[in-house]
Amino acid sequence: MISFHDAVIRLLFAAAMGAIIGAERDYRRRPAGIRTSMFVCLATALFTIMSQQLSHLWGDTGPTRIASNIVQGIGFLGAGAILKDNLGKVGMTTAATIFVEAAIGMATGGGFFNLAGVATGIVLFALVVVGWGASLLNLKSNTVLFRFTTSHADNVATEVRKLLAELHVPILQFRTSMLGEQSVVEFEAETTHKQEVQIVAQLNREGVTTEVIPFEGPHA
Repeated sequence: MISFHDAVIRLLFAAAMGAIIGAERDYRRRPAGIRTSMFVCLATALFTIMSQQLSHLWGDTGPTRIASNIVQGIGFLGAGAILKDNLGKVGMTTAATIFVEAAIGMATGGGFFNLAGVATGIVLFALVVVGWGASLLNLKSNTVLFRFTTSHADNVATEVRKLLAELHVPILQFRTSMLGEQSVVEFEAETTHKQEVQIVAQLNREGVTTEVIPFEGPHA
């Protein structure tokens, strides 16, 4: 049997690991921030503890039965993180992070503090350092809204489509509208930083007002 004192320590440690990972998610304005990550680690740790306690109390020979169901159930939460984002891809990393958080919570609930701590460190390294490296090497694409305001919308629209085809940049949305006497050409596209610079350099000229807006999506 696990003592009340030991159980509380495990729950607090699990919540702390979740909060550390969630802080990074909140900083990047992604889903599953501090509170969500804390709850994932806390819940999975508690499930693991209760699995052990109830197994001992009732003489059950399968103490991992509850823990095995956690792996299946956490998939629904991860799917919700993906669906929450309009474009989907931003939520993929968050869903994977939630899955790892569940494993960290289970490790903590089982009393493997060192393993949980190392796993948390690896997750942070992947989210911060590897993510930074991918951006630096132009391996990571981001969804960006480009807006060009001009009096020659037809020319700009044609040039935009030709340029994006040459750069092999997929257009997510494309629209034109009027702003007073000016025409506005807007499109959303997934680009690397290098491609973003090329698009702006090619289309930015006298008589054209250029805006580049990172797409954040409805995160919470």
